[in-house]
Amino acid sequence: MKMLNLRTLACATVALGLFAANTASAEELRYAHVGAEGDIQTRYADEAAKAVAEATGGALTIQVYPASQLGGVAEMVDGVRMGSISMGHHDFASLARIVPEVAVFNAPFIYRDGAHALAATDPATSPALQAINEKLVAEGGVRIIGRIYRGARHISSNFPVKSPADLAGKPFRAVPLDLWVSMVKGFGATPTPVEVAELPTALMTGLVVGQENPLTMISANKLYEVQSHIALTGHMQAVLAVFVNEQVWQGLPEEQRQAVTKVLDDKAKESLQWATESEAALIDELKGHGMTVIGEADGLDVAAFRSAVQKQILADFPDYATYIEQIAAVQ
Repeated sequence: MKMLNLRTLACATVALGLFAANTASAEELRYAHVGAEGDIQTRYADEAAKAVAEATGGALTIQVYPASQLGGVAEMVDGVRMGSISMGHHDFASLARIVPEVAVFNAPFIYRDGAHALAATDPATSPALQAINEKLVAEGGVRIIGRIYRGARHISSNFPVKSPADLAGKPFRAVPLDLWVSMVKGFGATPTPVEVAELPTALMTGLVVGQENPLTMISANKLYEVQSHIALTGHMQAVLAVFVNEQVWQGLPEEQRQAVTKVLDDKAKESLQWATESEAALIDELKGHGMTVIGEADGLDVAAFRSAVQKQILADFPDYATYIEQIAAVQ
């Protein structure tokens, strides 16, 4: 009788062990972002989730929640900090409430081009990002593990914009982050924070007369229905941070972390290719929707925007100077 009980107990123990192993091997991460259907960032997250599942043989899966399904930017960042959301992506500046200096990676007019933006924000090789990542982990329990390139950001408006003087005193949408508020001041406009989900309505009602974003976002969100002009200022190389809850990250086996890191790096390089290839087509598409596109050949004074914005940023964020030097040195 005792022998039978021991055998039964042994079988039960093995069964429980197998159940626990299967449960552990089927880890699922909740990945949130605010991007809309058709945006590069949405494609990135979807394809990365599929690639991670393939790379790990289904041992690690990622459930993506796009279009602010789990809340706006602040809610998403707080969710990742608390661990109720495993990971997410947004502008680096969305993490500035944890470490203010992280916003430097979204600063206007600091990257030479998209390739430079990706190199300067590589978590594996960027000295500036590695230093800031240490602070993010220590102070917020959040780690940047990847990045996304969305293309250059440009100004859209319901009137022609060729210099900061054209925006003087006008209400202009600012991403609800300090860096964007500073930049919009540099534009000469009055910063008016608006969440992305509310942006079309804010533009339609005149709460704001303009905004700035990559062409992919302008197209995906059909802003051509409420805006008439685009100024090709290219003031930012739009690069987003992919970040994860540190406890969740360290809870993954090393081979899974390596798989995720490789997938995110591969997709970052693909995002640069997507954005580069799509820009000319997007300009034609937006013109087809009736928008007037203004470039330097049409009188757009990019130098005036650069001078005014850089002056404003350095005045508001003097601590950025060292990081900007490190970023400029990246090849």
